[in-house]
Amino acid sequence: MENLGQLFMFGISGESLTPDEVSIIRNEDLGGVILFSRNFKDPAQLAELVNSIQKLRGDYPLFIGVDQEGGRVQRFKNQFSHFPSMLELSRHDSPKLVFEVHEVMAKELAACGVNLNFSPCCDILTNQDNKVIGDRSFGDTADKVEKMISAAIRGLQTNNILACPKHFPGHGGTSKDSHIDLPLVKTSLEELKKREVSPFVKATKSRVEFMMMGHLQVDALDENLPTSLSPSAYAFLRQETKFSKIIITDDLEMGAISQKFSAEEAAVLALIAGADILLFQSATNGIKALESVKQALKTKKLIKADLVEKIQKIISVKAESFKNYQPIYIPEITQSFHSVEAKRLLELLKSKDR
Repeated sequence: MENLGQLFMFGISGESLTPDEVSIIRNEDLGGVILFSRNFKDPAQLAELVNSIQKLRGDYPLFIGVDQEGGRVQRFKNQFSHFPSMLELSRHDSPKLVFEVHEVMAKELAACGVNLNFSPCCDILTNQDNKVIGDRSFGDTADKVEKMISAAIRGLQTNNILACPKHFPGHGGTSKDSHIDLPLVKTSLEELKKREVSPFVKATKSRVEFMMMGHLQVDALDENLPTSLSPSAYAFLRQETKFSKIIITDDLEMGAISQKFSAEEAAVLALIAGADILLFQSATNGIKALESVKQALKTKKLIKADLVEKIQKIISVKAESFKNYQPIYIPEITQSFHSVEAKRLLELLKSKDR
């Protein structure tokens, strides 16, 4: 089956592509690449890396994604504006300020060829001891989070960066870190619908193309499987938010999943459950997962028509979002950094915190 690679986003190992990574991206028609701090030295190097990735594209550009939330979760730092956390921003009670901050973030990312930001967090910080979400959240009530979510999304998307709200159905009330272990969510179904899901509904109304499914054990949805592998969780997302575009898993190599499932098992289960794109932080495990999907197709554990529908959805988003792709022209990159607007916002935020 053609285009199966579109169902995957992989991480890469360093600041430039290895021969193996070139081969995987080109030969498997990979859907996208997620970038980390290990892939970044400065904006010019980042743009060269993105250009080298996009040279390998098929009919459409790859998704080039990153976690660039501001605060403590910011993969690119050298020359990029370093804004406060979303919790700090929301204390100013200004959606306009949130929009302007994300506008600057987007312009800097787009200048280097990034087109997808795994942000903003829609999680409501209902557990103040929650360290993994903590100040990444806009606040401790649905109203506070909702008020800022659409501003953040608009700031990104009006400046050519696709937003990806996360971590459905809400990671804010947990105590465990899903990077290490599987967090348990004891919230009732009624409370999920009433409170936790509402920021994701707001995100859908802001016309996002992506939404991220978190790795959570939510007994109200499924007592046996984590949300990222649970058909009930994906059905709940679609039904409650009316979201019809791309659902991507959180990284399937995180401890919440890898402690109990191999990359191969997780990939097949997630696609069966309802995921459209599978995220792997390494190409090593990603390619194992891709091979397992090919095998599951042969054995009919995965249904071809279902995968075709997912691929068509992905290609449709790319066709709508990435018209007239042009390689990044490196000498012009500096114009997008240290801008008057970025300096104004950073100075304004400093003065407000005095």
